[in-house]
Amino acid sequence: MDVLIERCAGLDVHKKTVVACVRTPGDGKCRRSRVRTFGTTMTGLEALGEWLGAHGVTHAAMESTGVYWCPVYAVLEERFALLLVNARHVKNVPGRKTDVKDSEWLARLLECGLLKGSFVPPREIRNLRDLTRLRKALVRDRSRQVARVGKILELANVKLGSGVADIMGVTGRAILEAMVRGEEDPHVLAGLARGSLVRKRAELAEAVPGLIRDHHRFLLRNHLDTIDHLSGRIEALDERIEAVTRPFAPALELLESVPGVKRRAAEAILAETGDDMSKFPTARHFASWARVCPGNHESAGKRRPASTGKP
Repeated sequence: MDVLIERCAGLDVHKKTVVACVRTPGDGKCRRSRVRTFGTTMTGLEALGEWLGAHGVTHAAMESTGVYWCPVYAVLEERFALLLVNARHVKNVPGRKTDVKDSEWLARLLECGLLKGSFVPPREIRNLRDLTRLRKALVRDRSRQVARVGKILELANVKLGSGVADIMGVTGRAILEAMVRGEEDPHVLAGLARGSLVRKRAELAEAVPGLIRDHHRFLLRNHLDTIDHLSGRIEALDERIEAVTRPFAPALELLESVPGVKRRAAEAILAETGDDMSKFPTARHFASWARVCPGNHESAGKRRPASTGKP
């Protein structure tokens, strides 16, 4: 096949090593391969960049192997045109797999223009993505802790959740704190109701008596402290995300104009897609990348269910 990229490299990335194969012009129409292994420490990756530069490499390709590709990409992205490719799309011939062969296979595909790079947003968007994903994980962890509080109340036969929709709201939290301190009088606990729940004090007085013991109080205190800790971390992340997204204010305003998309959702969308839609040739390409297109699997006139894959 015709060579489209004269000097390129294939990188087989692992946790501790990177096997690099450089393909350059040889004698006549022949192509020459050079293979070398580098460590994934900063010294090793800088040496990799120098070695690629010494051979005049302009393009390099690597597979998206877990998170191991990220530091390699970060070190090399300013010096070379990098392609991050899906490992399923570049499988080598079965039975002929080694690190050297994998790197050479990537280089051969790259030089012939047969690789399609995955979407990798710029560094600022990748940083924002780390923050929004961490926030999502912490919100999920906090929700689990709240669910555990509800479970403990049920084990103690305290029906607080039946009278209070949000047990972490002002009223619910005040009653929980009083319970942890040892308060058992149902009328005192019901008297802590605030807002619209004041009208339900009689119902609350019926719901809060239970079998709560010191064991339950210890567990509740543990979970409530964890919830407070997670809430503090989420607030700190919110402040950091707000600072990071200030340069993208126009994009966020545009996203928030979509019905149903609020600030937090807009920040998450921006972190996953970036603000430069020119990376996608058409809206259909973007929808396919976002995994919102229906699957298509037809053979011999029969249609079969087809997954769109994970986003």
